Amino acid sequence: MEWFWFTSSDYWLSRLVFQRALAGLYLVAFAGAALQFKALIGERGMLPVPAYLRRVTPRQAPSLFHRHYSDRFFALCAWTGAALAAALAAGAGDAVPLAVCMLMWAVLWALYLSIVNVGQTWYGFGWESLLLEAGFLAVFLGNERTAPPVLILWLLRWLLFRVEFGAGLIKLRGDPCWRDLTCLYYHHETQPMPGPLSWFFHRLPRPLHRVEAAANHVTQLVVPVLLFTPQPVASVAAGVIIVTQLWLVLSGNFAWLNWITIVLAVPAVDGSLFAEAPALPAPPLWYGILVLAVTALVLFLSRNPARNLLSRRQAMNRSFDPLHLVNTYGAFGTVGRIRHEIVIEGTDETVLHAGTVWRAYEFKGKPGDVRRLPRQFAPYHLRLDWMMWFAALSPAYAYSWFGGLVERLLDGDRDTLRLLRHNPFPEAPPAVVRARLYRYRFTTWQELRATGAWWHRTYVREFMPPTRLGASA
Repeated sequence: MEWFWFTSSDYWLSRLVFQRALAGLYLVAFAGAALQFKALIGERGMLPVPAYLRRVTPRQAPSLFHRHYSDRFFALCAWTGAALAAALAAGAGDAVPLAVCMLMWAVLWALYLSIVNVGQTWYGFGWESLLLEAGFLAVFLGNERTAPPVLILWLLRWLLFRVEFGAGLIKLRGDPCWRDLTCLYYHHETQPMPGPLSWFFHRLPRPLHRVEAAANHVTQLVVPVLLFTPQPVASVAAGVIIVTQLWLVLSGNFAWLNWITIVLAVPAVDGSLFAEAPALPAPPLWYGILVLAVTALVLFLSRNPARNLLSRRQAMNRSFDPLHLVNTYGAFGTVGRIRHEIVIEGTDETVLHAGTVWRAYEFKGKPGDVRRLPRQFAPYHLRLDWMMWFAALSPAYAYSWFGGLVERLLDGDRDTLRLLRHNPFPEAPPAVVRARLYRYRFTTWQELRATGAWWHRTYVREFMPPTRLGASA
């Protein structure tokens, strides 16, 4: 078949980098699922999959686990996905026939879809749908046995456009601080999970914060439009998005959101600027027909996300179909002005009194010990830490799972304790656990030099009263 318009060898290198990097993010996602699922959604988890599956139908939440669920089977699926992703990241997709390569990418997508659709609260983040949507398009991007199909490359730009433009619009329509350029006075301090440089970003001069906010508007509202212009302008636009996302990588921990946005920008870059593509054969007829059909499907499903972009009531991070094929995205339409943190403490004293000694559980990523500098975890996603941030915003976010977390701490559950950085009761579980709400803020330069503390905290109120197994204390 000689469809010269159908493919473009100029994007051979861009496709290779995109596929290897996307497979790497799949690897991180599957490994995270395998290492965290037992405490979160396992048979004895806080939100067990079997109980959830009794409430939803396969049509509502398509998943392999409707046919069978056990912790062992979930682990098998997760580690299989990790192994397959590692193979694709190493180039296995280019060493097999085109149809086999497509099957490998399809299996990755189906496995991760199965996990996301039973993940409930723990998988309710926009980057889950973003990975699935990008992964679905990757199925039809081909391998080195054919030149990259232009239609799929354009669909990847359409996806990147929605990610960036949607985030830009929801900021303008949301918090007034984005319009007066003051949101970054607060954001680095109040974001869900600060990184090791977040303290320093927060302490930048306020005029520079205003420049950051203005640059964000340009990057998210103007630059994405340039993705649809001829080269080399589209490549420059992709480069600006990549640089901006790297800035965000340095300033905080947003799982793989920034990294997958960077990866999505790669296919918009003209790879012929960096390397000459090898001679590639024309695509087979069946492949061309399949790509045309998928393009038509994605364009049809794009009608709701497109309407959402134009709506004054724009939704943020929403899927319009249970397969997460075409979604809407956005981030930080509202920026918090103060930071609250829940500190969970336990005691081995059975009789509580004014002098009871309470010892705090420390989480891996979320702030706790005021002297501990935040660590870098992205692109790895610490799901419990993220939900603890939401719980501090409102107890409603914690209604379904916080009691289960406390119960497992009182029981000394090993899978739950593995999600934490420090267990203050290594010998035996505590007799009583309580949770308290504190206001946290970054210290000043003077406070840091005087105390060595990165955070200052002030007690706000009780979040959960002292609790024993089966009853309050």
